[in-house]
Amino acid sequence: MGQGSVEDGSRPVLRTVVERERRRTGQEEAVFDVSHLEVFYGDFQALRDASFQVQARQITAFIGPSGCGKSTVLRCFNRMNDLIETARVEGEVRYHGVDLYGPDVDPVEVRRRVGMVFQKPNPFPKSIYENVAFGPRIAGFKGNMDALVEESLERAALLNEVKDILDQSAIALSGGQQQRLCIARAIATNPDVLLMDEPASALDPIATLRIEELMQELKKEYTIIIVTHNMQQAARVSDRTAFFNVDVRENGMRTGQLVEFDETGKLFTNPSEPATEGYITGRFG
Repeated sequence: MGQGSVEDGSRPVLRTVVERERRRTGQEEAVFDVSHLEVFYGDFQALRDASFQVQARQITAFIGPSGCGKSTVLRCFNRMNDLIETARVEGEVRYHGVDLYGPDVDPVEVRRRVGMVFQKPNPFPKSIYENVAFGPRIAGFKGNMDALVEESLERAALLNEVKDILDQSAIALSGGQQQRLCIARAIATNPDVLLMDEPASALDPIATLRIEELMQELKKEYTIIIVTHNMQQAARVSDRTAFFNVDVRENGMRTGQLVEFDETGKLFTNPSEPATEGYITGRFG
């Protein structure tokens, strides 16, 4: 894979490349088409030979035990692994038919198109308004910022709770509100995809339910990929599920691998692989 670089003015932004590819093919491709993906951190292989597709406007869940490569794969979709000096990505990740790691693709633009919400709510130490406006400002947004902030908060099911305190610090919000603010911040840059890495693991059951309900609303407009240790959550919210496991070699090296990827209902009720059944029934993991 090519490594790409920060936009230098001579390269087409990702949006242009994607639109050109759509015109060429005349059809909508899978949002992500992953082929023989492998990820290394120095000499350590974190993931081996994963291939699957992510479809538009669905929720795709990644499940599996700790260390199986779920978050590693997630970070490949917005090139966050590029920020780790020892990381190396091999294989192919195509985004709407475009090689996500190709020489014409700017990783900064990738992160505008593919937003991310992290495990722990991480609002900036700024006002609620400035948290949402931050990304669009950096991206050079020239429209009505007030309207964009309001729309983003509305989509994140938070506007009614904060409309009268937009100038107050985001740090004062509850954990669930902070996470919904982070979702509003992510969608304010008009992404195509939302990546969510354990978005409810730090929240109480009521706040978790709000996030799950919000995901069901957001998938009408966005493709969502969620990493979760909560199998019940995956079963409740996702359309398709990927089960990753840890393969332990004779030398003791532990490498993540994709075991099974299918419609969520089928994977949970009639899995094809014994390892999948063992994990979802609690016999291991």
